[in-house]
Amino acid sequence: MGGANAISSSIYLFDPDLLKNLDWASLRGYLSPSITSEAPGENWLLVRPLKSEDYNKGYLQLLTQLTSVGNVTPFEFQSQFNSMQRAGGYYVTVIEDLQKNQIIAAATLVTEFKFIHNCGLRARLEDVVVNNTYRGKQLGKLIVLTVTLLARKLGCYKMSLDCKDSLIPFYKSIGYKLEPGNANSMVIRYENLPNSGDPS
Repeated sequence: MGGANAISSSIYLFDPDLLKNLDWASLRGYLSPSITSEAPGENWLLVRPLKSEDYNKGYLQLLTQLTSVGNVTPFEFQSQFNSMQRAGGYYVTVIEDLQKNQIIAAATLVTEFKFIHNCGLRARLEDVVVNNTYRGKQLGKLIVLTVTLLARKLGCYKMSLDCKDSLIPFYKSIGYKLEPGNANSMVIRYENLPNSGDPS
């Protein structure tokens, strides 16, 4: 499959229905004014799973605001997308500006099978980024809380992340707590699940 054709179809990385009916009522007070993944505050914003065509909508350019990306070709992007889709457990969620056909925010939820916690499922939060020009619309909180609720919906017993010192107050403001003994590791536990209070 050639580079141009490799990104022509609109294939989601994961089932978009998973982002419907998330338990936003449990997070009242974290967002003011209140917004959700299904009502993000502006009718030109759309929260959805990553698509194979997002190479052309600036997803990789957005990631360069976070870290080094490299020279990824359309074919390489599609190949990695396909590998993640086949493997399962990757929930890259984005916010699209429908007026500009541009990805403006993203977060990655990665799930991991464990033997502990009754063969439970653990979640990690990675690659959180919001386009610099869209700050002040609560989009950082929205994208993080969307995947936080998604992890709970998937049955994860906890979500963890590593962050810079400067971001600790942000994550604390939406319910994450510092892990004892690790200054830059933060976690949220899903109390409605068995053994969620266990620190492992």
